[in-house]
Amino acid sequence: MIDVREIVRLHQQMVAHWHHHDLDNSYEGLLEIVCQQFQFNFLLWHEEDLARSPDATDERIASVKRAIDRYNQQRNDWIERIDDWITEDLGARQIGLPDDAPLNTETPGSVIDRLSIITLRIYHLEEQLQRSDVAEDHRESVGRKLQVCRVQHQDLARSLEQLLGDIYAGRKRHRTYRMFKMYNDPALNPYLYNSARRQAG
Repeated sequence: MIDVREIVRLHQQMVAHWHHHDLDNSYEGLLEIVCQQFQFNFLLWHEEDLARSPDATDERIASVKRAIDRYNQQRNDWIERIDDWITEDLGARQIGLPDDAPLNTETPGSVIDRLSIITLRIYHLEEQLQRSDVAEDHRESVGRKLQVCRVQHQDLARSLEQLLGDIYAGRKRHRTYRMFKMYNDPALNPYLYNSARRQAG
């Protein structure tokens, strides 16, 4: 059975670690995949901050936008890898999933993705509490947001535990949902394939 507490610990430890060290991943198995998926959210978060800088040039914004597209594609690809790992693990354990069992609206991979984003939000809100250049009302506002985020994180982690418990008990079906992002696919994005045709002609 997957230990959600280990996933939560990984997110919390690595978000602090990566803010002071290069991105690394010393995990194995499912946690290695979870850590890699989290890295793309970590990179995506900071590119999104750069995209909103009023000092950024148009050239820099274009570069950041391309990085955001790339990291978002990788983030979604690795959500699918998390769910694929679960599918393989269920097969290895010979856990049957009845066809008439209910299917959750969100996969475990998607929930883990959301948990990682909330972990990033909590970390950066906590940073705001340490600022010495802001008024007390700023800290109070941040504190209220932080309290809500912590409750949401706890609720989401508990929901993930319940979902995985149901899946591994055969009470709920599990399926990897392919996102088929079209904007990065040169065969599906008309701006990409039309540009390629023009260049070829």
